[in-house]
Amino acid sequence: MDTENTVETITVQIADERYLGYVDIILNTIAEAAKVRGTGIARRSPEYIEQKMKEGKAIIALNGDEFAGFCYIETWGNKKFVANSGLIVVDKFRGHGLAKRIKRKAFELSRQKYPQAKIFGLTTGLAVMKINSELGYKPVTFSELTDDNAFWKGCESCVNYDILQRTNRKHCLCTGMLFDPEKDEK
Repeated sequence: MDTENTVETITVQIADERYLGYVDIILNTIAEAAKVRGTGIARRSPEYIEQKMKEGKAIIALNGDEFAGFCYIETWGNKKFVANSGLIVVDKFRGHGLAKRIKRKAFELSRQKYPQAKIFGLTTGLAVMKINSELGYKPVTFSELTDDNAFWKGCESCVNYDILQRTNRKHCLCTGMLFDPEKDEK
């Protein structure tokens, strides 16, 4: 298969109920990536991913009917913050800009649904940091992110959670990145 030509034909769109059949492969792809990387990716339940799709808060990338990538958004702190999370690209589609397309679509969806909210993410990946920087995110300390305990509870399934807990949510292996529409609007 010529992956390079295929990547250009992949559709990146907002996921809804029509895409519920992809939940298991999404979760399996995320779990496998976490094992390979040996870094933290918070685990989510099938019901959680299904809900994101039903609410129109998920992005899916497909090559025809073949799953290629995914990301979702979630609000925190009374919708003052939006996180773009769960970014994943299937191995054979990596290295061709698909993650950037998915992330850009999630960013646009976040801005459309919550135009006043600060958009943030946590990542250990250099590629995601570069994409975030291109979108206008800035590296920040965790104190500038949401203080919503429900968000931080999601980190409990990460292999690095002990670091976050030990430092009272001040430090981790992840880098916090933030887009503040009041400061960073281009």
